[in-house]
Amino acid sequence: MNTWTRTPQEPVGSGFGAKSTAAEVVEGVDLTGRLAVVTGGYSGIGLETTRALVSAGADVLVPARRPEAAAEALAGLERTSVGTLDLGDLGSVQAFADGVLAQGRAIDLMIDNAGIMATPETRVGPGWEAQLATNHLGHFALVNRLWPLIAAGAGRVVSVSSAGHRRSPIRWDDPMFTRGDYDKWEAYGQAKTANVLFAVRLDELAAESGVQAFALHPGGILTPLQRHLSREEQQGLGWIDSNGHPLVDFKSTEQGAATTVWAATSPRLDGLGGVYLEDVEVARVSTDDQPGVRPYAIDPEQAAWLWDLSVELAGVNAF
Repeated sequence: MNTWTRTPQEPVGSGFGAKSTAAEVVEGVDLTGRLAVVTGGYSGIGLETTRALVSAGADVLVPARRPEAAAEALAGLERTSVGTLDLGDLGSVQAFADGVLAQGRAIDLMIDNAGIMATPETRVGPGWEAQLATNHLGHFALVNRLWPLIAAGAGRVVSVSSAGHRRSPIRWDDPMFTRGDYDKWEAYGQAKTANVLFAVRLDELAAESGVQAFALHPGGILTPLQRHLSREEQQGLGWIDSNGHPLVDFKSTEQGAATTVWAATSPRLDGLGGVYLEDVEVARVSTDDQPGVRPYAIDPEQAAWLWDLSVELAGVNAF
């Protein structure tokens, strides 16, 4: 019998905060013998996530669109391996998943970290908008294909979203921007909302398996994720001055990875699956400009709608 109920979005007293680092969060955690899969775990906060998990004893598999660059970034970091994966190509997702399934090792931690942000209008696959396809549908297909191993690990699935989800709910009437002008920030917001809704629905579907799912905002961090934004755009957003110096109290990558690592490993979150996290804490619901998660991003009904749409588009459903 499925007894899943929506966990309240209320802080739990984590003992950590916005400036905590991934190393601090994972201190005292023993992941010896555990396998973690971290998409994009070779750059930005993904690399710091990989480092923290390895420091706790985990083996980490890093799927990468640029496997050579990943291998170079991970050189010297023990217990890491690299696979080839392009999240914007469902054929690549299937090929990677088939290879992992053939190995047969249970996946204890599945961290959907890779993503793109505010890209120029780009189409992938059958003409899909690239940010929704890459950030959401690629991870949706990957988790569903790897589900036998994730269920065997009975661990956690972590969906790295963003406060950017507040820029847009799911555009139910036109999610692929087939009509009208393309807005790269609205497209990014929709994709990040999808990341949250994915965790809500997955946690519900996985309730009987022992797997828990979480979504999170890592914080504002200057990483390669900004590569599609010109200096002028970043100035216009108030992030940097004319000399390129930060105007915002950005987190370091070590701090930016902290919430991801906490979501993946903290016993404080046992039984609290489906919640949205930020600053190494369960976030509150927000309907204004304050920090927190928008109600539409954690709505179980919309989460179910998105799951069904994703099944139709990606052609895979482990449930």
